[in-house]
Amino acid sequence: MLLADIARTSREVAATSARTEKVALLAELFRKAEPSEAPIVITYLAGRLPQRRIGVGWSALREPVPPAAEPRLPVLEVHQAFGRIAAVSGKGSQAARKRLLHELLAAATRDEQRFLFGLISGELRQGALDAFAVEGLSAAVGAAPSDVRRAVMLGGSLGAVAEALLERGPAALADFRLEVGRPILPMLAQTAKDVDEALDRLGSCAVEEKLDGIRIQVHRDGESVRVFTRTLDEITDRLPEVVAAARELAAERAVLDGEVIALDADGRPRPFQETAGRVGSRLDVTSARASLPLSPVLFDLLSVDGRDLLPLPAAERHAELARVAPAPRRVRRLVVDDPRNDEERARAREFTADVLARGHEGVVVKALDSAYSAGRRGASWLKVKPVHTLDLVVLAAEWGHGRRTGKLSNLHLGARRPDGSFAMLGKTFKGLTDALLTWQTERLREISVSDDGWVVTVRPELVVEIAFDGVQRSPRYPEGVTLRFARVLRYREDKTAAQADTVETVLSFAT
Repeated sequence: MLLADIARTSREVAATSARTEKVALLAELFRKAEPSEAPIVITYLAGRLPQRRIGVGWSALREPVPPAAEPRLPVLEVHQAFGRIAAVSGKGSQAARKRLLHELLAAATRDEQRFLFGLISGELRQGALDAFAVEGLSAAVGAAPSDVRRAVMLGGSLGAVAEALLERGPAALADFRLEVGRPILPMLAQTAKDVDEALDRLGSCAVEEKLDGIRIQVHRDGESVRVFTRTLDEITDRLPEVVAAARELAAERAVLDGEVIALDADGRPRPFQETAGRVGSRLDVTSARASLPLSPVLFDLLSVDGRDLLPLPAAERHAELARVAPAPRRVRRLVVDDPRNDEERARAREFTADVLARGHEGVVVKALDSAYSAGRRGASWLKVKPVHTLDLVVLAAEWGHGRRTGKLSNLHLGARRPDGSFAMLGKTFKGLTDALLTWQTERLREISVSDDGWVVTVRPELVVEIAFDGVQRSPRYPEGVTLRFARVLRYREDKTAAQADTVETVLSFAT
């Protein structure tokens, strides 16, 4: 497949608003692709490079390169070229990367160059992935979209599923099942404004502590234990506490969902940054464990001794979890059998108040009859926090003045639109410590695409958690709303921009 095929499809998908037409265009593209090309095609359509960072900034794109007259660039050759650029290091690397990039651009037509610019700058937005790509792939191979979607959830990668389907057809879907040692995408929660709303929406449910830690997925196979993050990165070597806890389970083989958190001597949570720093530390884990031990807390069991528990109701999964994991390793929870009962509602409120008093960030309310929907933000899990927060994407930042001179300070914040683009909601410089300002400046400069001396525009990659008091109408911003009293809580490098909150979620808070 030529790069021109992807560039043309990307342009056509962006130009139509009809779902059926988007799906048809993608299906046609997938039918042309070789199995080995599928993961690259999927990633390019998502507006990303498989190499993630290749060390090329905006300055390398400013110098025009005469385009090729006819399309002749194979997709795999483009992928290999980006791999060579990313591998450059050492003295003279900037010049070497620029030379390799210009060689690639010289082999591309003008339309292909535009597409490559979009990939490199992170500005390619055509809303081609997720449901559209799944449905397009399903149509291309004659598989049911629901079956493909489940395979992606269990396989953790649309590209891997696409490669298998294009090579062997719908029969390949049987390969994608819950297996110990292969992480799956975690189930996520939607938001409710308070516990009463959550109870009304879910019916019989469990109210669980929402811990301000790092999400983990634990896989045990005998004495072998592997630990993964919510983004499916393996971090086993960094968390000996979790490995030890997993080996204490009353099961030989299991897959569990949970959280790891740093607690003080009184059992209260330490600042999230400390937990994140410990989980992110790869050096001298023994000393790090001694100075800041972590506590694993489990809240779901997905598989045990060869049994797939994903389709079972949450109540049954928790009963199995209670059988294999001791109480100190399980999340604190309260079961509400009848939310219409005033006494049970009162106990749910009291439980929530106690959770907050113990320093945790809120509760997650889970329907007792709900299956585990891997990779989905299901309506059967609702998170409740006393302070409104959103995970937004940094679109740009302004150079500071006064004591913040030389630092990127005022952040431009964006929420995700259905087409994959981002709508600016406002700005904030509140909540930034000196240390965070320094880190933020360095990180944003790494992903900058332009700097006019006042505003530095960046690739929309970095997710920041923002606390706010409400959403109000404002004609200054494209969606007609802005955040009231927004302030930075923390950066969420464990999340991608595709996992940031949507404009729809923001509008749900509007008064």
